[in-house]
Amino acid sequence: MSKRPVGGIDFAHPLAFWTGFLTCVAGVALHIPMYVHAADMGFHMAGMPMDIPMTVGMALIVVGLAVTTYGLVPRDLKAARQAGEVRIRTSDDAGLRPAHIGLILVMTAAVTIDAMKPITLAFVAPGMGKEYGLKSALNPGGDLPVALLPLFGLTGTVLGSFLWGWLGDRIGRRAAILLAGVMFVATAICGAMPSFGWNLVMCLVMGLAAGGMLPITFSLLAETIPGRHRGWVMVLIGGNLALAYAMTSWLSSELIPVYSWRSLWLLGIPTGVVLILLNRWIPESPRFLLAHGREEEARAIMVRYGSTEAAEAKIERAVTEESAADKGGYTPLFHRPFTGLSVAVVILGLSVGLVTYGFQLWIPSNLQKLGLAQQAADRALRDSALLGLPLVFVAAAMYGLWSAKKTIVVLSALVAAALLAFSVAGDSLVHDETWLYVLLAGPIVGTATIAAVVAAYSSEIYPTRIRSRGSGLSAGVGKFGGVAVTAVLVAGVTVPSIGATALLGAVPLVLAVLAVALFGVETRKAKPLGTTA
Repeated sequence: MSKRPVGGIDFAHPLAFWTGFLTCVAGVALHIPMYVHAADMGFHMAGMPMDIPMTVGMALIVVGLAVTTYGLVPRDLKAARQAGEVRIRTSDDAGLRPAHIGLILVMTAAVTIDAMKPITLAFVAPGMGKEYGLKSALNPGGDLPVALLPLFGLTGTVLGSFLWGWLGDRIGRRAAILLAGVMFVATAICGAMPSFGWNLVMCLVMGLAAGGMLPITFSLLAETIPGRHRGWVMVLIGGNLALAYAMTSWLSSELIPVYSWRSLWLLGIPTGVVLILLNRWIPESPRFLLAHGREEEARAIMVRYGSTEAAEAKIERAVTEESAADKGGYTPLFHRPFTGLSVAVVILGLSVGLVTYGFQLWIPSNLQKLGLAQQAADRALRDSALLGLPLVFVAAAMYGLWSAKKTIVVLSALVAAALLAFSVAGDSLVHDETWLYVLLAGPIVGTATIAAVVAAYSSEIYPTRIRSRGSGLSAGVGKFGGVAVTAVLVAGVTVPSIGATALLGAVPLVLAVLAVALFGVETRKAKPLGTTA
């Protein structure tokens, strides 16, 4: 039995963790003076040689990340394999406790901080393109394309989704979340990098950390939130992408005119620190603790959140023959009876990725290209996000109380309609402030809400043996859509107009509406397809 403090809030090597974390903070701090010294030049740092403090700071960050990771790795990692099949579940009919409310608030903050990282790419692109002379909508004659920045960042999120999923099982959910928080602090040095090449490297690392936060959050919630509340809670937390967009656009309008685009990256320092300081209210997965022989801590967390060990022996025996042919790949998702459903999930994921990283990613640049000042464009995006924010709460209620399938169809149809309006009206909408704000709310908030709904939906519609792969499928294809559209831009295609990016997202959304209407299943009061018990 574990002799560690009850509650699962300790570290495997606490001295190593805090030493590594403070070393990273010190390394980032050594980058700040060079940024401050560039104030007289409008914080224009391109081409400046790295000074000695910055070089020392980069070395400290590398050492700090290594020490921090060691501090989070369980002591008995190799011995913890025999309990790998333990399953934790909460009563479907249980109510929310104060512990659940606290966890929801902390996970809301974590997901918001996480989502702000890739969203920042859209708002730094205009200023970065100008400073480094990159090819963009505002500078068609540049050399290297500014689209390289989101390409590296989005590639990092794809890799991070797989890496952090593995880490969550390997070192624990909580440890993986905290490692991401430390990396958010470390990659804040993007704001002080003189070289565009180093910005790309840091952006890739930032993407690695950001890519796996949401799946790990949902995995932790699945073991702690009662079944009848789980769906709407996941939608509500996943919908914080819209809140993150509103916050990022507001910070952009306030900070960039004074402190340049670099200030948005430097925000990773305080936000990452906040995430680390919230660690006391982030529990470890009881399943993970049991697997590592930390039974006392696991039981304490299970009591706190009303969780129990699931008696699934009969279920496992019932699906033994069916599972024997399952080699662990993704092909079972496309076998009957899941074929049509998985096709619908793929189309939905791709459409969300194309809107998020096609329309949304380039809308700040496109609005400025049409004549709006940077502050005016950012304010328009902020106000549109705030205008549409109530949609997240409406969608959560629809998903939890009405119908998951119908919620997806309605949301997808509304966003597709807004995008089609943009594709028809095109550039003229920039002169009609009211319609611009209303229609922007669809692609900004609506797409984030659809992504949250699909993430929750894909975690419920598949049986246990392939559920993780179903969730990974929906997340992966969305990010793949983003990588694909940015790769095309990097290959030499100019940044498309508002109308073109809107049409690019509208078409697959219309197809998604049809696919979900035909193949979608309900999740309320129904078993997932293929469930035998």
